[in-house]
Amino acid sequence: QVLRKSLQRGFALSTGSFLVYEAHKLISGFAEVHASFKVEEVIEQADYLYGSGETEKLYRLLVQHKNSDDAELLWRLARAARDLAQLSSTSAEEKRQLAYEALECARKALEKNESNFAAHKWYGICLSDVGDFEGIKTKIGNAIVIKEHFQRAIELNPKDATTIHLIGIWCYSFAEMPWYQRKIAATLFATPPTSTFQEALRYFHMAEEADPNFYSKNLLFLGKTYLKLNNKKMALLWLSKAKEYPAHTEEDKQV
Repeated sequence: QVLRKSLQRGFALSTGSFLVYEAHKLISGFAEVHASFKVEEVIEQADYLYGSGETEKLYRLLVQHKNSDDAELLWRLARAARDLAQLSSTSAEEKRQLAYEALECARKALEKNESNFAAHKWYGICLSDVGDFEGIKTKIGNAIVIKEHFQRAIELNPKDATTIHLIGIWCYSFAEMPWYQRKIAATLFATPPTSTFQEALRYFHMAEEADPNFYSKNLLFLGKTYLKLNNKKMALLWLSKAKEYPAHTEEDKQV
């Protein structure tokens, strides 16, 4: 009887444990589904705010999710932090803090999903921004890594005009690099990175072909590059387009 009672008790406990386990699985499953819906909702809201130019509201929304495991949320937070740093109302110290925060978010996004093209793009952008605070040696030293991430982003999404534009900017920067920076580059690399205005122009046109009139800065740099190549007629054409571009963002106004 003692043995029978013990066995019955053990069975009852096992059954109870099983039911608790099943209930836990059901609740966990519901939580996961609920979490995925929540992520989608946050992303939808974030994209709406980004499209509306609501930089501060966007940052406040996304910074709540800085510990997320979702690469889509993390690269958007990196972008939002960087955009906030670009505002004229942001202090110099805040710009610095936001630049490093943006880089960390982009790095985390890459860790979570190496195949996310936007994570590569924003990591490259944010790494370049941090170079502004660490000096020309660091900025040039990071140049190859930055270009590699841009190229990886294009491999993952060949139609992303912004990334193509960014490689154009990379080429333009090295084409107009002053002699003293070239000397620094020569000490950092066995074969220093170089480019030409013709190469930069090719990328700016490729970006425009991928998505016509997508970005005021691409129009501006088409004009500037044609000026560097002494083609004033084409420079005037693209600079006029840049001037007439509707100013939705702070950057558009600067352009």
